[in-house]
Amino acid sequence: MYGDFAEVYDSFQEDIPYAEWLEHVTELLSKYEIKDGLVLELGCGTGTFTEMLSEAGYDMIGVDNSEEMLQRAMEKRTQTGSDILYLLQDMREFELYGTVRAVVSVCDSMNYITEEEDLEEVFALVNNYLDPGGIFLFDLKTACYYREVMGNGTFAENRETGSYIWENAWYEDEQINEYDLTLFLRQEDGSYRKSEETHLQRAYDTARIAELIRSSGMEYLGCLDAESLEEADETSERVYILARECTK
Repeated sequence: MYGDFAEVYDSFQEDIPYAEWLEHVTELLSKYEIKDGLVLELGCGTGTFTEMLSEAGYDMIGVDNSEEMLQRAMEKRTQTGSDILYLLQDMREFELYGTVRAVVSVCDSMNYITEEEDLEEVFALVNNYLDPGGIFLFDLKTACYYREVMGNGTFAENRETGSYIWENAWYEDEQINEYDLTLFLRQEDGSYRKSEETHLQRAYDTARIAELIRSSGMEYLGCLDAESLEEADETSERVYILARECTK
């Protein structure tokens, strides 16, 4: 879970191609006639993408389990004047007051669910809160990405608000990616506060994801390369998974 990193998350993640993601997500939702209405974002973080979906015409709900990240999201809501509803909840046990037309999740939030039974529970909850025929769209980083791009590398960056050292480790047998993050956060007096966080993410086989989706009661619609929106293959580094509610 994000703690102190929430303070500098947006500044360190400014290279994320949110505009491209928005284009792809809205294109895929539109394919299933979802161009407006109530949409839930799981793992909404600081609300950047939630705000963009709101601006695109969707009535947004954002769920995240980090109080620090949601605080940033609510600050953005105040600035933009949007009416997004933010809920501090774990996606493995989230609750809504009713159903939604679609559930989306980006920025590898689902990779943080490292146990299959927990992921299946997320899928079951999504199915429960989707309108009949509603769409579930989420992204995943793949083993190819963790192995070939991140590997056992160390990354560092310095910004006005602080610095970080990211030590990455990929465990092939377990399909687990671990990164140890050391932050140096600039304080008002010019000094720096050190903070450390460890994050775990899991790569999932697409065939197994399809099985978990079907066992939760949804229809598995496919897996697309997140760059091309063509059918994903073994070289895809990030993918979109599509599913549809079909049991109500």
